[in-house]
Amino acid sequence: MRIGMVCPYSLTLPGGVQNQVLALARALRRKGHAVRVLAPCDGPPPDAGVTPLGLSLPASSNGSVAPVAPDPSAQLRTIRAMRDEAFDVIHLHEPLAPGPTTTTLLTKPAPLLGTFHMAGTSLSYEFMPNVVRYLAARLDDKVAVSEDARTMARTYLGGEYDLTFNAVEVRRYDESEAHPTDGPTVFFIGRHEERKGLRVLLEAAALLPPDVRIWIAGEGAETESMKAAYAGDPRLVWLGAISESEKIARIKGADVFCAPSLHGESFGIVLIEGMAARTPVVASDIPGYANAARQGSDALLFPAGDAAALARSLREVLRDESRRNAFVTSGRERAEEFSMAALADLYLARYERIAHTAADGS
Repeated sequence: MRIGMVCPYSLTLPGGVQNQVLALARALRRKGHAVRVLAPCDGPPPDAGVTPLGLSLPASSNGSVAPVAPDPSAQLRTIRAMRDEAFDVIHLHEPLAPGPTTTTLLTKPAPLLGTFHMAGTSLSYEFMPNVVRYLAARLDDKVAVSEDARTMARTYLGGEYDLTFNAVEVRRYDESEAHPTDGPTVFFIGRHEERKGLRVLLEAAALLPPDVRIWIAGEGAETESMKAAYAGDPRLVWLGAISESEKIARIKGADVFCAPSLHGESFGIVLIEGMAARTPVVASDIPGYANAARQGSDALLFPAGDAAALARSLREVLRDESRRNAFVTSGRERAEEFSMAALADLYLARYERIAHTAADGS
């Protein structure tokens, strides 16, 4: 099967949707299918199977900044690529994000499947209800990665959305070497913005033992102000933007993987990544993370925004080896349930169904 996969966000900038798209494409290729990913790129494409559609522009979305490409040149490249590739089916991730996904909905060159990742609110959904409902109705199949994402789609767009999940390439975590440490280490990765809760972790750091080191990966609008505010703490290691391979090595090397997000997380894929790496996870108790981790079994969840509770949770996991081992065992079993290979099989069945339906109707 010849599969087109369209991502509205720049593949050369970090993001959960981008990681899902690239990993799913790799899994489908391993199963013998021809997959081409179409997306904006702000640098060299990260994969030989990517068709770059141009540069991105930052746009505010759900408390974050989304690197989208709504400019006419990107849409013309999208239309040309669709014509040249002659896909059997096209998979749109975040179908109503401005840019290549909406262009594909309008032109509809092949049967379309849409995956909705976002949870929370959307200004475009609120202010252009007729437009977004029209576009959503052009999809031949619709899924959402979490109950929160499905609720949002149903509320604003109408229709039904089957529930699926985000996934991880479990074998990549087994093949990676752990990054060395020289003492108890906590790892954080994410955009440095209010929603991701890094400030809560930095506040909690003051309540942790002096030998605990915190690796901080990622960057964002608040990076410099946080660095300045906590410049006197030598335990904080600011890593900046890191590669996917270094991210995996850091997760494996850390004693605890911390995800302190405050809101707006549709599905806790970062928690699944920690579990796949066999690293204990401490995360905020928000709906998106509760979708991924079972409290007290796969991870230790604390009240979102509570720095003192986060510090207590980190101290508990760091000092209790038996608790850490229990989280590792249960978490790894949980991660296996969300393998990318299993997700690829799920999507293949849906691709084949909508392709056959379209062929029968033609």
